[in-house]
Amino acid sequence: MKKIKVGILGYGTVGSGTHEILIRNHDLIQKRTGVSVEVVRILRRKPSDSHLFTDDPDVILNDPDIDLIVEVIGGIEPAASFMLTAMKNGKHVVTANKAAVAANYKVLTETAEENDVDFLFEAAVAGGIPVLTAIQNPLQGNNFLEVMGILNGTTNYILTKMTEDGASYADVLKDAQEKGFAEADPTADVEGLDAANKLSILIALLFDKYIAPSDIPTTGISKITADDIKSAASEGCKIKLIGHAYLEDGEVKASVAPERLPLSHPLSGVSNEFNAVYVTGDMVGELMFYGRGAGALPTGSAVVGDIINVAKKLK
Repeated sequence: MKKIKVGILGYGTVGSGTHEILIRNHDLIQKRTGVSVEVVRILRRKPSDSHLFTDDPDVILNDPDIDLIVEVIGGIEPAASFMLTAMKNGKHVVTANKAAVAANYKVLTETAEENDVDFLFEAAVAGGIPVLTAIQNPLQGNNFLEVMGILNGTTNYILTKMTEDGASYADVLKDAQEKGFAEADPTADVEGLDAANKLSILIALLFDKYIAPSDIPTTGISKITADDIKSAASEGCKIKLIGHAYLEDGEVKASVAPERLPLSHPLSGVSNEFNAVYVTGDMVGELMFYGRGAGALPTGSAVVGDIINVAKKLK
């Protein structure tokens, strides 16, 4: 039976979750793909004595026996450079890194094409929700008209608790940090930067147009007050941080900002750390994808799905 050898760059939440799934569901994956997917090297900041781990990325990137690289380091650099090197070395690349993909979308996709390798990044948007796969496969016969998304679990958790408990932004943020729903430095989440990265990727796939995250008008939730929440409720609305893009006279208009959604809108019912993406196509109409947008196993599940897609081609 053919073996697909995988190198993982990064062993944090997503990297360890991906590895766990590949081990726990190895036999299932082998049955479904007809190949044996084996992790042979993992880049880790503090490697153990095991031969599996290394702190030298070149050991993985330049290993001619490795077929596929999983990049889950996070951040733009050196992650993007690692992915480009892997592609130029003839390796397929799977990533969950929305910042690196959004900032380098054109060069990454073009380099993959030039080197005849796959570049898959389902896990970069909305964690375990298979929205990118749906856009690129069963929905590809549609012209897309609009997308609205709750793309960040931290901000949705904060807004949910402010709505349900009547608490202040500062108090809910502190609680979220204590429970592990928010980072010690929550700037990327609460100021909408994380959502802008994900929206940039969605726009590229939905509308065949690249808009850099820095070019998307972005407003976060840090200035939302308890009074704002009450005011929205009095109008029969909930405030949600929405990544929004739509076509207007052939041009893509995009923004990330708090929006007042009527309770009748499907996105208004998305609570706590859950994500959702609401897409409108000219043929299919309106669709909503809902689920967990973060976490080791949900995000790892999306990474493994991409690995399986590559493995099937290499069979």
